[in-house]
Amino acid sequence: MSGLMLGVVTLRTADVASLSGYSVQQVRQLESRGVIPAAAREDNGYRRYSGVHVSALSAYRDLAFAIGPVAARSVMTELPRLDPKEAIALLTSTVTEVDELRRQVVAARSMLLSIQSEASVESETGDERGGEPTHESMTITELAEAIGVGASTLRYWESEGLTAPDRVGSGPRTARLYRFKAIRDARITAALRSGGYGIHEIRAALAVMRELGDTSSMLAALDDRLGDLALHGAAVLRAGGVLSGTIGEEHP
Repeated sequence: MSGLMLGVVTLRTADVASLSGYSVQQVRQLESRGVIPAAAREDNGYRRYSGVHVSALSAYRDLAFAIGPVAARSVMTELPRLDPKEAIALLTSTVTEVDELRRQVVAARSMLLSIQSEASVESETGDERGGEPTHESMTITELAEAIGVGASTLRYWESEGLTAPDRVGSGPRTARLYRFKAIRDARITAALRSGGYGIHEIRAALAVMRELGDTSSMLAALDDRLGDLALHGAAVLRAGGVLSGTIGEEHP
């Protein structure tokens, strides 16, 4: 059935369900929540749908995949209430949201590659000197400024076992001192956090890195994340193409 025919033909609930891939109950629920336009009613009370409803369900499916069902419902219900300029801004924001996540993961990947390169150099230097890799130590304030987080964030990461700074001094004058491994772990944590990873995931990734001595598994995870975000971006663009055609129009 062509898109043109769908635009004018009358569809039953079962037809819409079959064409959209949703169940009859889901179609009715999404209609009741305002995700798709309200169906016209026949004299006998039966719903009358059209291709507009099928397209709306397709757009919702793509948005739900890309930005989550809650955010997708918000976009679908808000869009008809907005004037054209506001509606375009809303659609644009969904594209921007996915692109910002992609930028964060790209930045995290770039940082990890840099850390991997530095770790290799440090390891070689340590081997030549017959000891541990050398690296300039940092105070908590210096490290916080270097990686762009607050000192309280570094203290939290320490409490979660993500970093292990040395302690220097005694009594109330004890201070944290970050050496090579602690600096590396803090930078990796910052990179993965910016890439959207949670504390538990980072703790597991650091454990693997400490055991294997490299960041390969983390880079592979970020590559997988970039692949997922590419699919999300394509879904947002498909939904935007459908929904942009409804801007400024009254729902049937």
